[in-house]
Amino acid sequence: MVSLVSNQATTVTASLQNDVGGQGVTWKASGNGCSGSSCGTFANASAASTQYTAPAAGGVYTLTATSVAQPTQSATLTAAVTDLAGVFTYHNDLARDGVNTEEFSLTPSSVAVATFGKLFTCAVDGAVYAQPLWAPGLTIGGAQHNVIFVATQHDSAYAFDADASPCVQLWHANLLDSAHGAGAGETPVPAGAVGSGYMDIQPQIGVTSTPVIDPVSNTLFLVSKSIDAGKAFHQRLHALDLASGNEKLNNNQPVEVSATVKGTGDGSSGGTLAFNSQTEGQRAGLALVNGVVYVSWASHEDTDPYHGWLIGYDAATLAQVAVFNTTPNGSRGGLWMAGGAPAADSQGNLYVPTGNGSFDANLKKTPNNDYGETVLKLTNTGTLAVEGSFTPFNQDYYTQNDLDLNSSGVVLLPDQATAPVHLLVAGSKIGMLYLLDRDALGGYCGACTTSDTNARQSFAAFVGVFGTPAFWQNSLYLAGSVQFTGDTLKAFAFNPATGQFNPTPASQSSLTFNFPGATPSVSSQGAANGIVWAIDSSQYGVPSPLGSGPAVLHAYDATNLAAELWNSSQATANRDMAGAAVKFTVPTVANGKVYIGTRTEIDVYGLLPNTN
Repeated sequence: MVSLVSNQATTVTASLQNDVGGQGVTWKASGNGCSGSSCGTFANASAASTQYTAPAAGGVYTLTATSVAQPTQSATLTAAVTDLAGVFTYHNDLARDGVNTEEFSLTPSSVAVATFGKLFTCAVDGAVYAQPLWAPGLTIGGAQHNVIFVATQHDSAYAFDADASPCVQLWHANLLDSAHGAGAGETPVPAGAVGSGYMDIQPQIGVTSTPVIDPVSNTLFLVSKSIDAGKAFHQRLHALDLASGNEKLNNNQPVEVSATVKGTGDGSSGGTLAFNSQTEGQRAGLALVNGVVYVSWASHEDTDPYHGWLIGYDAATLAQVAVFNTTPNGSRGGLWMAGGAPAADSQGNLYVPTGNGSFDANLKKTPNNDYGETVLKLTNTGTLAVEGSFTPFNQDYYTQNDLDLNSSGVVLLPDQATAPVHLLVAGSKIGMLYLLDRDALGGYCGACTTSDTNARQSFAAFVGVFGTPAFWQNSLYLAGSVQFTGDTLKAFAFNPATGQFNPTPASQSSLTFNFPGATPSVSSQGAANGIVWAIDSSQYGVPSPLGSGPAVLHAYDATNLAAELWNSSQATANRDMAGAAVKFTVPTVANGKVYIGTRTEIDVYGLLPNTN
């Protein structure tokens, strides 16, 4: 089998025996629902070796070479063509559902130890906490490539050919050089220079969050963190050219992050609260919504003072266009989401959950604008404003016990046929899942004492949630966990008729995922051949009680999680073993391959050579 993107050309060759008179072959392409050129074209349909150009439509196509001299003799090659536009953002799209429905190479029958495994590795200079991003058909260095983009904690960005084995590096951007805005002597931030000594992210902090790509302007946006020789901390928003890694906006320089809001909260001065580049941790992925790049912050290990910040930048100029603080007159309220990213609906409304922090939004007395432990709906009409919110009745218990509502990113469900039409799912450290109506999030129920009647539904689904669920074909997938207790990968069935989930898992894995659980991705051919991909990153090193070890990639049948198809520890002689694990990593599935980040490398998995 050959994996191609829409309109991609590849050379196909037929080997002939007993070709009387050298008459050659006749090539033909066929597929379900196509005919003639809509199945793809051949540069020379009668040449033994020719170029086949895939059609625009995704699907599985059969290329047949028939001997002219012996018409009963033929051979076939399968071409799996994806029309996936790209993986340009965290968890695939602004709904954050983690699904690629245009995957025609990988199926439950083809993902097995005999046919699927590690193809190649690309070395990098630091730990990869960010999800790798994928773009097809980019022209770099005068040639077309499908490209995987990677960011590291060593303040580097890379572009690799997504298919070439051995690995081909297309460019490397050092975000600590003068061409990318840094001064002499700048380095990534040592882990001990921030936080409370837990070494939660170690040994250094550079680019932690998942970047975002604008495919229209061919720009990669990402945020770096560094410290200079004078011990000043810097956070910068970069706009890199996809073809070169060079800065392309703001006079070819990144923007130094800074912001202020009115407020008397922790760390304020004279009624003004200013962004603190040292204490603010940029963990959540970036979002690109209606021409604005949104970046959000929390902290390093709850080291005060910090707040939840959400700042918007014009994607065409990098001018700052919106600033929102979750607790301007209080403290904390960070936006972590275990690496997840702000979700957005078709109207451009943003949805973010906050963590431990001050809450007074239920009070009638102004300013009542502190939103700890809350799911927020934000509009941007020149400024970010709260359009709606949901706060659990036991928010104070959450805050007092560090139980973070924002340990999970939110997922927007597809529009429903009957009311409520617009739903979302959020989770918390204690494993509660909340199903909310996006048009009426529910606010805060001060009279509630045992449950959240202001939510559409809430139930204990896991021992804890650290990650963003995936949602495919009315099933919600996630592997929960808490610090010392693991949980299985579970699927919860959503019933469109009732507008609720069945709180009993429809299926679950036999494997228990230890902390931090797993944020899964799903690949499928539309509504069929679904595979759930999940990384066991429990051996992510200090401070994991399990120490350091390889990441383990798992593949499950999406219709039955008890059926594991494959994992990267199965093959003999460590054939498929990945690099050392980092927590909260997310697999990226595109064009017949699965890409995962580790501490030293990007590992690329796919169908093994000669698999047809």
